Amino acid sequence: MTRTRLEAFSDGVIAILITIMVLELKVPRGTDWQALRPLIPVFLTYVLSFIFLGIYWNNHHHMLHATERINGAILWANLHLLFWLSLIPFVTGWLAESHGAPWPIALYGAVLLAAAISYTVLQVQIIRHHGSDSPLAAAVGRDFKGKLSMAMYAAAIALAFGFGWISEGIYVAVALLWVIPDRRIEAVLRDVSGT
Repeated sequence: MTRTRLEAFSDGVIAILITIMVLELKVPRGTDWQALRPLIPVFLTYVLSFIFLGIYWNNHHHMLHATERINGAILWANLHLLFWLSLIPFVTGWLAESHGAPWPIALYGAVLLAAAISYTVLQVQIIRHHGSDSPLAAAVGRDFKGKLSMAMYAAAIALAFGFGWISEGIYVAVALLWVIPDRRIEAVLRDVSGT
């Protein structure tokens, strides 16, 4: 099986998730700038989640370009990732309306952590299928950034029950860590193709 069907399906799911999230942005009741004030937390949470979905879409795209063949384990690992990503609109909405309550902050981090773990599982399945000498294996290496992100999510979840603002800051920091696309895969593919 080729990667194109998997990539098209995943792209579609992520596009739908972004659409669902934007529907949470309600039109304000007033007509002046003050009417927008209650929407600020909702909008900022939407922006953060949009960035996270964009990061996953971008890195998923790059990872699949380093993939030649797909098997059943990769399909299920990809569905596992999409499951956790599909919960992002829900936790985004809850976090946006929670006014800093600990459980929504923690659950937001738990979904992000589960998505990061499932992305790693997908990456491992692809590497296992293509071999430890594959371009993806060379590009990923020890995946320090991925492991650091998961540790940061775990810390943010724990901190949510006393220091929610720090947890939210950690989520922003992880997004900033990944907002510049991961160029490791592009570099390895360029070296392999000689272009």
